[in-house]
Amino acid sequence: MKIVIVDDDKLVSLSLRTILEASGDISVCATGDNGNAAIDLYEEYKPDVMLLDIRMGSGSEATGPEKNGLDSAEEILRRDPDAKILLLTTFQDDEYIIRAIRLGAKGYILKQNFESIAPALRAVHNGQTVFCDTIMDKLPTLMAIDHKATKSVKYSDYGLTDREFDIVRLVAEGYSNKEISDELFLSEGTIRNYISVILEKLELRDRTQLAVFFYKNLQ
Repeated sequence: MKIVIVDDDKLVSLSLRTILEASGDISVCATGDNGNAAIDLYEEYKPDVMLLDIRMGSGSEATGPEKNGLDSAEEILRRDPDAKILLLTTFQDDEYIIRAIRLGAKGYILKQNFESIAPALRAVHNGQTVFCDTIMDKLPTLMAIDHKATKSVKYSDYGLTDREFDIVRLVAEGYSNKEISDELFLSEGTIRNYISVILEKLELRDRTQLAVFFYKNLQ
């Protein structure tokens, strides 16, 4: 897997490069230190995954305004909707998290969870969506706060039945299969079958993607 790292702290980029390349299956083909470079490096190298710092410097009079990580991600995804971008930050900024989800970023993890970065890159490369536990726990509250900005979409537009929508909503709220079965008075086996059908219908891979899909499209 080839990746590009963009972080305005060059020491962080160097450290990440050393650690990730030591894993054996990750090759860092380039690093950058600002949002404008991120766009150029993506176009040049077309990495399997871009590891992108969400907050970067604002530039100078000489270089002009620089994009932050979210601005860069938005531009890259506009040009290539299939781009896989994993956002990296030291912040749990609620506004940033909401925007990252709406943009279509494939993950948002905290720098302090250093040991999780390589597994997260592999997961994103394999088509999964990755948000660290602390962020997943916040999603219901964040998206409820942001509900006024969320477009109104009927779940039937996605081919979901009333029962399937109820299950998607409960998955998004963090319910386990056992808790969903208790809530809806169905067996756990039935719930598992429903979730398998729903994932196939929505062309999603796992419960995390299903939760993100709910908050992005169905809230």
